[in-house]
Amino acid sequence: MSDTEVEILTARDVPLGGPRAMTVRRTLPQRSRSLIGAWCFADHYGPDRVAESGGMDVAPHPHTGLQTASWLFTGEIEHRDSLGTHALVRPGEINLMTGGHGISHTEVSTPGTTVLHGVQLWVALPGEHRHAPRDFRHHAPAPVRLDGAELRVFLGTLAGDTSPVPTFTPLLGAELLLDPGATVTLGVDPGFEHGLLIDEGTVRLAGTVLEPAELGYVAPGHATLTLTNESGHRARTVLLGGTPFEERIVMWWNFIGRTHQDIVEAREEWERASDRFGHVEGYPGDRLPAPVLPNASLTPRGNPPRT
Repeated sequence: MSDTEVEILTARDVPLGGPRAMTVRRTLPQRSRSLIGAWCFADHYGPDRVAESGGMDVAPHPHTGLQTASWLFTGEIEHRDSLGTHALVRPGEINLMTGGHGISHTEVSTPGTTVLHGVQLWVALPGEHRHAPRDFRHHAPAPVRLDGAELRVFLGTLAGDTSPVPTFTPLLGAELLLDPGATVTLGVDPGFEHGLLIDEGTVRLAGTVLEPAELGYVAPGHATLTLTNESGHRARTVLLGGTPFEERIVMWWNFIGRTHQDIVEAREEWERASDRFGHVEGYPGDRLPAPVLPNASLTPRGNPPRT
């Protein structure tokens, strides 16, 4: 795989939610790449000491046209949504929420959490399913041990393990722990494009070295991915993949649509508290107001043409 081209996407710091915002590192979307498969958003946060940072406290807010995938390394988050779901996000367990036509939810780190550390991911829904009904799925994947690595497959299939959580497009999501100095070659779907997000350690993907908070992108056409932990300690990564998402999308605030008008309508309905997004019970505070729309029309975006 030494001839495999790896594009390095670097993170930018972004405040997450409201006046008590915690800072996250965002690698998707970027100007150079909006999606990896249908993965359209990747926030990476921590390890944050909650006593210093205040933890996570995201008031009721809406989503349309997407799914949210929460995956923790340490800590615990309380999730409530307008389906009536009240669930905990724990390390090694995937919570996948489908916004579809409209949903609202809250995310609050629990009182017992001392260190919060994980990723928040979004999946763009294809046009035929972007108004799907609200849904919530939970799965705790069993660890799969390989020579030099351990992985947990939370979406899709890898190393002979398949997640039971259904998706609207072919996807892969997995956490990989690499032993010090280990090299692992994974069989992957050659029709997928992939992104490897580094949490801990220095990892070589093909001939390219990736540092923490960087995401390495590999285009479709490869049946294997080879990872080497260049560190003297365990490395932790998150592997994302999927078939290229050919639709152009408009992504603004917490909404995904296809046109500027889609976003205008979703924002207006959230601001007037329409039934579209339902109501979240049990949060001791106000809803997040929608930001003001820009003066210019929002333009649909996709990935650069493949060469």
